[in-house]
Amino acid sequence: METILVTGGAGFIGSNFIHYMLESRAGAIKIINLDVLTYAGNLENLKDVSDRPDYEFVKADIRDKAAVEKIFKDNDIDTVVHFAAESHVDRSIENPGIFVETNVLGTLVLLNAARAAWELKDGSYPDGKRFLHVSTDEVYGSLSDPDDYFYETTPYDPHSPYSASKASSDFLVKSYVDTYHFPAFITNCSNNYGPYQFPEKLIPLIINNALSGKPLPVYGDGKNVRDWLYVEDHARGIAAVLDKGRLGEKYNIGGHNEKENIEIVHIILDTLRELLPDSDPRKELVKDDLITFVTDRKGHDRRYAISPEKIGRELGWKPETDFASGIRKTIDWYLHNEEWLAHVTSGDYQSYYDKMYGQR
Repeated sequence: METILVTGGAGFIGSNFIHYMLESRAGAIKIINLDVLTYAGNLENLKDVSDRPDYEFVKADIRDKAAVEKIFKDNDIDTVVHFAAESHVDRSIENPGIFVETNVLGTLVLLNAARAAWELKDGSYPDGKRFLHVSTDEVYGSLSDPDDYFYETTPYDPHSPYSASKASSDFLVKSYVDTYHFPAFITNCSNNYGPYQFPEKLIPLIINNALSGKPLPVYGDGKNVRDWLYVEDHARGIAAVLDKGRLGEKYNIGGHNEKENIEIVHIILDTLRELLPDSDPRKELVKDDLITFVTDRKGHDRRYAISPEKIGRELGWKPETDFASGIRKTIDWYLHNEEWLAHVTSGDYQSYYDKMYGQR
């Protein structure tokens, strides 16, 4: 049985990946979920699998060398899938230090622990050991040509403390591949959306605010373009890299769903009005005039668009979820999980929200 260490597995993408793997590979894998449970890590995301014998949760910080080394000592880890990261651009602008500590130094701790556990005396590694580092398309910067895309060969040009920290961690992983022949992959994905996403990100933020009749904050003119990837498609892409990817390679995982932010907001409002029954009092709150343009984010990249050509050509993966069906599934999930949403938006979230958007 393969033992997979998933870092940041209580977060949005990590928990969706764990669900996907436990459902699609039951009996063939065991997953150890390492998460420190920051504001974005929520064990409610995984309560339906918490009692399974093939799932184990360990609360620890990836920066904690002793804790990470203990996991490798106590378990024969075959695979690491490294999601754990501080990931919100706005928060990185407010506090860059924690992004460097977690995303760069935390990645270094994991690399060193895996190398120490796996490397043989001759410098080689046993078959089946691999480390998959999950990164972002934001490391590539912003596209000025409307017909251009990010490819695996696109030079890095990060513009925020978040993307700079992720670029640094990408280069760390690459350096271990080049220097130590460490068995690793790097994946760079576009904007994910779907169930369990913390409502600081655009789509769940708009859903949550619209259902409460609150202003819908949109940065600048709302015409910044992002490529949207349904989170289960991303999970399938990571699994494809683990199954068939070439060690030492990087793979872009994109959704082929480019949309302006303001277009996303209108799609969400239209879909909410369609899905909510007339008897639901929240339907009356969902109005276009809630849209509120706020001061643009510092260093806000204008357009991201990522090409998944390589992963499609080499591994046979392609996104299966178009945005129209993906956003319906996402909104439907939030409508049926009001208690989850209420829990994650209580306490510190409100003070953070007021700081980010309240005085614009």
